[in-house]
Amino acid sequence: MVAKGALTLGVVVAFLSYVNRFFGPIRELSQIYTTLQSATAGGERVLELLATVPHVQDKPDAVEMPPIEGRVELADVSFAYDPEITVLHDVNITIEPGETIALVGPTGAGKTSIANLVGRYYETTEGAVLIDGHDVRDVTLDSLHGQMGLVPQDPFLFSGSIADNIRFGKPDATDEEIRHVAQLANADAFVSALPDGYDTHILEGGANLSVGQRQLLCIARALLVDPRILIMDEATSSVDTVTEGLIQGALARLLAGRTAIVIAHRLSTVRNAQRIYVIDGGQIVEQGSHDELVARGGLYRDLYERQFVAWEAAA
Repeated sequence: MVAKGALTLGVVVAFLSYVNRFFGPIRELSQIYTTLQSATAGGERVLELLATVPHVQDKPDAVEMPPIEGRVELADVSFAYDPEITVLHDVNITIEPGETIALVGPTGAGKTSIANLVGRYYETTEGAVLIDGHDVRDVTLDSLHGQMGLVPQDPFLFSGSIADNIRFGKPDATDEEIRHVAQLANADAFVSALPDGYDTHILEGGANLSVGQRQLLCIARALLVDPRILIMDEATSSVDTVTEGLIQGALARLLAGRTAIVIAHRLSTVRNAQRIYVIDGGQIVEQGSHDELVARGGLYRDLYERQFVAWEAAA
């Protein structure tokens, strides 16, 4: 038609352009439909998760936990994640206010399970966990957890600034308080060396910091809320010797004056504990001070020799 003069070349070009513009939105609509289907499936899983009823809940008549002094007692405690597999058997532990006790033993012995029961992250199968004489099942979780601190083996940081991560448990903390606890936790030196200091943005999970740096920030976070009961789970398990020294110094300040439960494979972390409980097969097989347990020649002595005597011989 162009050759015969019935149409101009401009009309043909305009027609082809309009055809392409007509089918573009149709293609986009088909892609949006696919995206909506994917989002709907993901949304259903999120809503299902949000609707999940927690296994551990407050009783209807639960009361507020009064200010904690720090006496912790596990009375004839047994526990099982699976009804057919008992993890802990008749555990009896008493921790006086301000006392530091350590839980040591082979992997899978039940050390972390004991700490989880003290924080009431799980319910005991038998027996009771008492804090200042109050059964933890009779008080509200918020009032209990608000007076406890946890330094986990794998420290987790949120996406945001270093200052915001430290003040996570106390949102109204001032910048001066943030810097003070960071100094106590031996974290101020490396934070101040960063270009943006305490305003440095942290990636999700603290991916742009080392494990030791993340652990020091978690210790600072725990110091800020000043918990009466502190649980430390393998705080130095994944750091080098230099960083371990910094963490040990920070922990000495963190543990002072508060009840502490320390879980560790590195026995250098627990040598100064007032009492050490050796857990094996879900039971307490030994207890005493470091010197008493070494002299006794049992499982603790075996663990000690593997870590220290062999190392000294190699050195």
